[in-house]
Amino acid sequence: MARRAWRGAALVATVSVAGLLGGCANTLSGTPKAEHPDVSKVAGLDITTGESGPIPGVPDATLPVENGDGGEMDRLALNALADVEKYWTEAMPANFKGKPFEPVKRLVSYDSTGEGVQICRTSTAGVANAFYCSLDDSIAWDRGDLLPMLNDSFGPMSVVTVLAHETGHAVQYKLGAESGITQGTATIIKEQQADCYAGNFFRWIAEGKSEHFRLSTGPGLNQVLATMFFIRDAAGTSAEKQGAHGSAFDRVAAFQFGFSADPARCARIDEAEIKERITQQTFSPDDQDKGQIAVAERKNLDVLESSLRDAYKQTGAAPPAFKEGADSCPDAKTTSPAAYCPSTNQVSLNLEELTKIGAVPKRGQKGGIGDFAAFAEIASRFTLSIQKATGYPLDGPAAGLRTACLTGAWAGTTTKSTSKLRLSAGDLDEAVAELLADKSLIAADVNGDVVPSGFARVEAFRDGFFDGGNGVCTRKYS
Repeated sequence: MARRAWRGAALVATVSVAGLLGGCANTLSGTPKAEHPDVSKVAGLDITTGESGPIPGVPDATLPVENGDGGEMDRLALNALADVEKYWTEAMPANFKGKPFEPVKRLVSYDSTGEGVQICRTSTAGVANAFYCSLDDSIAWDRGDLLPMLNDSFGPMSVVTVLAHETGHAVQYKLGAESGITQGTATIIKEQQADCYAGNFFRWIAEGKSEHFRLSTGPGLNQVLATMFFIRDAAGTSAEKQGAHGSAFDRVAAFQFGFSADPARCARIDEAEIKERITQQTFSPDDQDKGQIAVAERKNLDVLESSLRDAYKQTGAAPPAFKEGADSCPDAKTTSPAAYCPSTNQVSLNLEELTKIGAVPKRGQKGGIGDFAAFAEIASRFTLSIQKATGYPLDGPAAGLRTACLTGAWAGTTTKSTSKLRLSAGDLDEAVAELLADKSLIAADVNGDVVPSGFARVEAFRDGFFDGGNGVCTRKYS
């Protein structure tokens, strides 16, 4: 049984199974100097767990707005736009040869559930959206449906995320040629740049420079990244489609580039980069299941196990056995929905919990994430066996990040035409969603202790996916 074909030929070439562990089945002497990221930090900032959201007691911004109602959503939007305007007033000249930032000329609030207003040559009736319009240099937002939904689902910082993204488009327009954007530039490039510019702004908030907002780099930043999963393109949307914004995997990557670097990095996102790293693909014509198969069916678990064995066979490690149901383990805690026991070299599976995670996701409803999320949970426990066999410790934050990286490396091998388990459209987004879950095992050590930073979890997984064949997982996360 084979899952759907992956159509990203450039990605297939990026992962070499032989290099997944960088040759660490042999002696470790003479290995390259490790990059060793500080697991207590996020892109150089301390991991914090304090409050995120509006700062209490701060006066609301007084930016002029058309058609506003003075309600909570408009106040939140205007506070966000006032701060992002302040950020770009400082950041644009500092990063683009002194070029000044001119504030957006029009700010327009509307209620998509009510009577429409004309903005950017279109009526807003029924348009649950937020957007930048270069025709009149305006930013508009739906206070009736979109913003309340985001606020209720992900908290107020999700609203800030969306408006920071739209301001990113304004930045492109105001930079002109320095942004590398022209009338013929593909939408996906514009959107990836805007996500990156949003990341720049959120770094500024995390550094404590915002007047109206605060952001913890632990749970707070995790929620911002989770927003990207919600506002991603639907699985199967082509990256070449007009209006494509990107998959969650790709949007989170662009945001992280911005959070970790300066705006000049974002302006360098171009067609060449997009072709190299964008993972968003359409479903193959023969994919009748739209990328979803039953996680608990024996034949599917057998294919998963076979793909994992193939991915790591050149390490020389004895693969673990799969067992249904929990078992006590003398040298590790029993975790769910999957567990690894070092002394028995066995991966035990809680099929009921795995089935819940692997259920077909439905927009707007709590429940499953999708089959690849469940498979990645199992794969993470499998990688612990490989780490044990090659002499790496199985507990602690470094083990959690190494596990995420090696799971990403396995995911990379499923892009190959020879893989028995094939990556399908939307699968990487499912992995991102599961990575950001509070108790996800994908970035957890053998005892289930999760790396607190979702940012670091996703980054490690992405390192493995794109560069696992070059031994990055053990070089960087040792």
